Amino acid sequence: MSPPAVSIIIPCMNEEKTIGNCISKAWSTLKEEGLEGEIIVADNSTDSSREIARSLGATIVIPQKKGYGNAYLEGTRHARGKYFVFTDADDTYDLHEMPGLLKPLLDQSADFVIGSRLKGDIKESSMPWLHRYLGNPVLTGTLNRLFGTNISDAHCGMRAITSKAYERLDLRSEGMEFASEMIIETARKKLRIAEVPITYYRRQTPSKLHSWGDGWRHLRFMMLYNPTPFFYIPGFLLLILGAGMTLILAMRGNVETTRLHSFILGSMLAIIGTQMVATGSYMKIYGMIHKKIEKAGITAKLLDYHSLESGLLVGIVLFVGGMALGSSVIIKWISSGYGSLSEVGRAVISMVLTALGIQVILFTLIISIFILDKKDNR
Repeated sequence: MSPPAVSIIIPCMNEEKTIGNCISKAWSTLKEEGLEGEIIVADNSTDSSREIARSLGATIVIPQKKGYGNAYLEGTRHARGKYFVFTDADDTYDLHEMPGLLKPLLDQSADFVIGSRLKGDIKESSMPWLHRYLGNPVLTGTLNRLFGTNISDAHCGMRAITSKAYERLDLRSEGMEFASEMIIETARKKLRIAEVPITYYRRQTPSKLHSWGDGWRHLRFMMLYNPTPFFYIPGFLLLILGAGMTLILAMRGNVETTRLHSFILGSMLAIIGTQMVATGSYMKIYGMIHKKIEKAGITAKLLDYHSLESGLLVGIVLFVGGMALGSSVIIKWISSGYGSLSEVGRAVISMVLTALGIQVILFTLIISIFILDKKDNR
């Protein structure tokens, strides 16, 4: 039997009230357009959704693990069509509008098509105010800025893509961030993206979305792909500002009398900045190891063992220097008979050097573990 032209993939979890409508609309639309198709329902339901879908001619697959991404990953493993259509089982998307998504693919003017509820028609009470005017625009704008895309509704669940383009994406996300990963990887692979206005209808059953939790997962995923604006830039600014304040005030002397609070603030900023840069490096190196970021620039050089050895040496020097300076303060305090001592400036610098040294040492050790873990799993 020849493969179908279109595979419609629907993740489903306890949608017995609406799954039948979705499948019926899909079959009728395929018939009207004269397209051979298949409907695959990736089902983890405990209600009668599975039986309803099977009775209407859908192929049922059962993901081994729950999750939005896992459902699509399992569904696409069984899909045989030249074009994949993704939609939800809650009937908020009208599959009678599917031809609009397929047209750019059939015309070969796009590789990936995403619906836009914001450019289309959002029915009353179908999208919460928080999602429509804050969450979705902010996350979509962030994604556009970071990855060079130009779409209006990055979290629309009605999409279409050629099977060849989908294979190139190598998607792996198991949860809601699957939606963001698809767009990011499409942009990274320089595939052609088209956007089509669609209608969004009110959900008939309570939503399974968790606004803040799902929003955070999307943002965290974007941080993994591009940590620079989240960690590197603010981290380096804080580090430079803090180190500059600390050194300038230390060289002027007598910080205990007039500039103690500024001196301590500068020291704290230097430590916080270093921590942010280290965190950004962890995320970027993790992304490189898992092939989500290209290996390039200074961060890529950190993966070299010689660089790690140099980093470990720098950390040891900072730690030893800080401990030596701190020891001199303690010796002077003992010599004074354990009385009051005006050595706050040296004590703070000792603390900063020691803290930075420990941070650099731990940083190099963690990166070494990343590399070893990657080699062990090849």
